Amino acid sequence: MTASAARRWIAVALLAALAALLQWYGLVGALRYDRVALANGEVWRVLTGHLVHLGWMHLALNVAGLALVCALVGPRLTLAGWTLAFLLSALAVSGGLWLCLPGLNGYVGLSGVLHGLLVAGAAISLRDGRERGFGLALLGAVAAKLAWEQFVGPTPGTAALAGGPVVVDAHLFGAAGGLLCAGIVWPWRTLAPRTTQPA
Repeated sequence: MTASAARRWIAVALLAALAALLQWYGLVGALRYDRVALANGEVWRVLTGHLVHLGWMHLALNVAGLALVCALVGPRLTLAGWTLAFLLSALAVSGGLWLCLPGLNGYVGLSGVLHGLLVAGAAISLRDGRERGFGLALLGAVAAKLAWEQFVGPTPGTAALAGGPVVVDAHLFGAAGGLLCAGIVWPWRTLAPRTTQPA
């Protein structure tokens, strides 16, 4: 395992540990996306809402998703690039919920951000001719999933597993944030290596 891969997996582990601690100490109410609280100035919720979850199963699903994203597209961005992708995706989800779903009072979870991270990594893969087919296939799969959710609804069984309703629009907003990130980091070698690194 390379040093860059080790740093990515350490970041994944730290993020998972932070989310678990927030869940353990019962901080969901204080940190979740809450429209009324945001309107009253609790702006940290636009980011922290993605670190808290409906329950332990929801958290486990999101951590598994984070590990899958790291395994699939981890080398496509540097740690700084992934940090930017995380922040932009989180802001895109929260901003999308605020602007487009005014009736939604609360939201928790990492799934919207995960869609953004996956899209960012897949889009950056298009820079490398050897990875272009993989990137296109991954983007196509994400697009198909998003289309299904928009026209049919959540993937069957996900609401039961997560322990609550799935806000599919969050996935769409997160994917848009991932595309924005890819567009920003495309020219920057310090954020996206020019050649694919080994995992």
